[in-house]
Amino acid sequence: MNELKRVVVTGLGAVSPLGNDVLSTWEGLKSGVNGISPISLFDASGFKAKLAAEVKGFDPRDYLEVNEVLRTDRYAQFAVAAVEQAVAQSGIKGGVDPDRFSVVFGTGIGGIGTFETEHTKLLEKGPRRVSPLFVPMMISNMAAGMIAIRHDCRGTAMPAVTACASGSNAIGEAMRLIRHGYADAVITGGAEAAITPSAIAGFVNMQALSVSENPDEASLPFDRRRGGFVIGEGAAALILEEYQHAKERGAVILGEVCGYGSTCDAYHITAPHPEARGGAAAMSIAMREAGYTEEDIVYINAHGTGTPMNDVIETAAIKKAMGEDAAKRASVSSTKSMTGHMLGAAGAIEALACIMALNEGVLPPTINLLEQDERCDLDCVPSVRKSLAVTLALSNSLGFGGHNACLAFRRVF
Repeated sequence: MNELKRVVVTGLGAVSPLGNDVLSTWEGLKSGVNGISPISLFDASGFKAKLAAEVKGFDPRDYLEVNEVLRTDRYAQFAVAAVEQAVAQSGIKGGVDPDRFSVVFGTGIGGIGTFETEHTKLLEKGPRRVSPLFVPMMISNMAAGMIAIRHDCRGTAMPAVTACASGSNAIGEAMRLIRHGYADAVITGGAEAAITPSAIAGFVNMQALSVSENPDEASLPFDRRRGGFVIGEGAAALILEEYQHAKERGAVILGEVCGYGSTCDAYHITAPHPEARGGAAAMSIAMREAGYTEEDIVYINAHGTGTPMNDVIETAAIKKAMGEDAAKRASVSSTKSMTGHMLGAAGAIEALACIMALNEGVLPPTINLLEQDERCDLDCVPSVRKSLAVTLALSNSLGFGGHNACLAFRRVF
């Protein structure tokens, strides 16, 4: 059996509710900035949920020609923008064989905004008025396809579509392509733009969304006052590269993806397994691959949605995977308290947070955590950031359908 290859991160990009690049996003995360505000993308006055974490001040024309903007869904625009940033930082363009250059990019829903627009045309104006670009704009693989076309990636090009685990699964599967020798570099991450009337109505009616009208009392992971998640949007991109390939071309290495666990609860379409078996198993696999020991100083970027069930089950999963004592020593925070739940982009933006935390020794807080639930009794970094030189960062993502993913990161010295 061939020796497994090391996989490193050489570029990052972000379009988020906290800023439209990596530095502004990271500054917002570590400073505890709340990206949640009243919905402005449509009239939400008749909806129970009136808040969201929207991307602000984004102009797709900074990255796409006008004719491209008109034939591209918002989720794909976010993806293209984040990838352009990551590619520029990495210096990968022209530095990799196109046949060994791949794309794995996640989304939970894809072009739901396009779907709503064109379906409305169908009902109001008839079938002849539906755009001939409806299908390519809507489908969930289109961000991956556009990225491959723009950057001449002739290897694997595919989406990961595993609900809220999509971004993390994309990164993990990208890592495996390199680890097992199928690619030298992979563009990966996740994108979502689902702040639309039908998505909000659907999530509200299944009682998943917070209906608070106060942005500081809406996304409340691990807090006993929590009542649901706040939907967010945006994208994050990572350039993954085989370690020796990156070294030989003189790339700046930002961190190493050193573990990945992917499991399914095989239990229920929305509810996690009550004994946290899938989440714990995914964490255990990622930790084992990362060479975890009890000497590691661990940061966990939790899935931490702020729904009543998720936060309790995830706490149990962490304890089950690490053991009670080690779990109590770990630092755990949910950046969804600031970005909202970016669905298929969540795992990607949270992977970015892990890499930045490792490099700077700063852990982003769980903001507005004022009344911690006694069932979520870990160090959840309440309200303000923590300075800590961690040696291992884990990122959890748990999605509808029972999908669980855990990514493990270390610094490269």
